[in-house]
Amino acid sequence: MGSPVPAASRCRDPGPIFGAVAPEMIEETLIRLATENEQHLSELSDWAGCFKETQIVEFIFLLSEKWHLDQSARYQAVELLERFMIKQVEPICKSSRENIKSHEEGRGSSWSSLRDQLHSTFVLRLVSCVQLASKLSSHYNIVNSDTALKFLQSLKYSYTKLELLESELAVLKTLHFQINVSTPLAYTELLLEVLGHNGCLLPAEPLHQMCVQLLDFSYLTRDAIYETLLKIAIENSTPNQLQVAKFLTVKEDFMLLAVGIISTSVFVLNPEQWKQVVEHLNCITGITAQSISEFSYALLKHIIGSTTPKQHYRDCRARAPENRFMPLK
Repeated sequence: MGSPVPAASRCRDPGPIFGAVAPEMIEETLIRLATENEQHLSELSDWAGCFKETQIVEFIFLLSEKWHLDQSARYQAVELLERFMIKQVEPICKSSRENIKSHEEGRGSSWSSLRDQLHSTFVLRLVSCVQLASKLSSHYNIVNSDTALKFLQSLKYSYTKLELLESELAVLKTLHFQINVSTPLAYTELLLEVLGHNGCLLPAEPLHQMCVQLLDFSYLTRDAIYETLLKIAIENSTPNQLQVAKFLTVKEDFMLLAVGIISTSVFVLNPEQWKQVVEHLNCITGITAQSISEFSYALLKHIIGSTTPKQHYRDCRARAPENRFMPLK
């Protein structure tokens, strides 16, 4: 027998296959994702987005690449870590606010201890989230305990296999075992499927590849992109704290992110079809053509400094033939 072939070499992620899903299932899934997105936005924590800093996202992306995980796993890991850390931080901050007076008087050792504990176990929790994401997204490239432990040891951490398993369980328990939530990639791929079903003929494979690249970019430069988008929305270069706070729902809107990613990808690959695609996306999701084009402008501004989508929008019409598009009920 020859030497064993690594799982990553045996089973590469083939990517999605478009056009193979029944229309009824597409519409049902679209409605479910839209509902899930609205619920997510209605329950946002004030801490939303705080654990999607560039360094954290880059760490997860590089680790996912090192372990040959598929595209969905890295986004799932980012979202898992975000949700877990928020669950950890919220009660600590609540306790801190309740004891602010004693903290000011120098008796804030409890807060300091909890904060230090979160900091000391952060990399361990991050690795656990990547492990869980690998189990959700693939049957072939699951990150086992030996692989994770070897990586942590390479960073000079002295965790045991038991501590690694306990960390994974801690994440699961904190999130009440509700870890299989949809990522922006799922929204993007479903909308691409709807566009194809509605007769918007685009080259599926290169468009999907471009969407993934831009989604990576949007995760890595998240704050800069949304800062630009906020300034466009309020038509002011110096937003106040209230405007920033209200804009949080925009930053966490997965459906908006998905339509923005698709719109920008089409603008890059097939600019002559851009207006038509924006019209389709408007009819599918109810997100206005202006919002879609402004997102494309903000994203492209940070890629190449282009203002073309914003200029292009002025000619964009949000009208489309009846019964040609799949509605979002």
